[in-house]
Amino acid sequence: MPSRLSDAFKSHPVHIHHKHLDFNSVQELPDSYAWSQVDDHYPNCHDVDSFGASESVPIIDLADPNALKLIGHACKTWGVFQVTKHGISKNLLDDIESLGRTLFSLPVQDKLKAARSPEGVSGYGFARISSFFPKLMWSEGFTIVGSPHDHFRQLWPHDHSEFWYCLTQTMHVGIIEEYKKEMNRLAGKLMWLMLGSLGISKSDIKWAGPKGEFKGATAALQLNSYPACPDPDRAMGLAAHTDSTLLTILHQNTTSGLQVQREGTAGWVTVPPIHGALVINVGDLLHILSNGMYPSVLHRAVVNRSCHRLSIAYLYGPPESVQISPLSRLVSRSHPPLYRSVTWNEYLGTKAKHFNKALSSVRLFSPVTLNGFADVNDHHNRVKVG
Repeated sequence: MPSRLSDAFKSHPVHIHHKHLDFNSVQELPDSYAWSQVDDHYPNCHDVDSFGASESVPIIDLADPNALKLIGHACKTWGVFQVTKHGISKNLLDDIESLGRTLFSLPVQDKLKAARSPEGVSGYGFARISSFFPKLMWSEGFTIVGSPHDHFRQLWPHDHSEFWYCLTQTMHVGIIEEYKKEMNRLAGKLMWLMLGSLGISKSDIKWAGPKGEFKGATAALQLNSYPACPDPDRAMGLAAHTDSTLLTILHQNTTSGLQVQREGTAGWVTVPPIHGALVINVGDLLHILSNGMYPSVLHRAVVNRSCHRLSIAYLYGPPESVQISPLSRLVSRSHPPLYRSVTWNEYLGTKAKHFNKALSSVRLFSPVTLNGFADVNDHHNRVKVG
């Protein structure tokens, strides 16, 4: 993410006046975490897969000669898909998952040593979207922007031998850096597959660089923990939202919990963990680039009674100063630009203020005007679901 990412949140600090829960010691769901049926985002388990079990999020083999066409169709019809044969080693996925389990298994008082500040981005804490909801979410997160070294030094202080301390730090930081490097490579490949299916070439995106490597792209790593919950039917892991990214690459452990809402439907579709697969979400900025052709998928996370769920999200965006707007090749008299240009930093500030109405706030005109051309991503009217 932008190096001055915190600038986007300084005007919208998150102040949540609740103590961080020790999830492992809780026998009953606290009232502050109990979502009522009258809440707009009540986690109603009966509202899942309501339009047919035959519908499922596409799974695409990146080695398939038709991958570009398949990805384009998935982006237009779902805004989310899973990929296999992506080139990320199983060992690296196992390592990042193990690091996440180690981090979240620390005592609460230790994790709070690396707590995120109200106006900050990096560190441990509640999801930033928590401030938009009356109830807390049954999850904890750790965000990494840049090097994790300072935060890891707070989490694992120098209370062992010098050798053990240095070894632990080197291993943890090394895993994070290797994971970010591999995710960045995959994200660049996915960007061209997703844009290529729209007929976009390297000459259409100057900020991608002469070789189309997106060298200036920025990203953050988000580790999420969803502990087993004593009353999962009344708890929410992470409330419905879209990502403020170009795209998000998600690794999830073997515990199910991710759900998405397909455009034009009222129910939620579970995205089951598939061994070796990664989940790819279209983000708000790619929705803008595609001039509304690719929906940024509305998604949430639910919890269960017996299993702990862990996910690692790679949040991929453009260079800090780049203006993102509908690509000229996708704009015409009959398909005018739906959105004004916006930098990622500016959009993050807009999202921090308006949440799921952020896209509406940067829209140029009503999507149902001008020859009936419609924006497929009107989350202003979609967030009251579930």
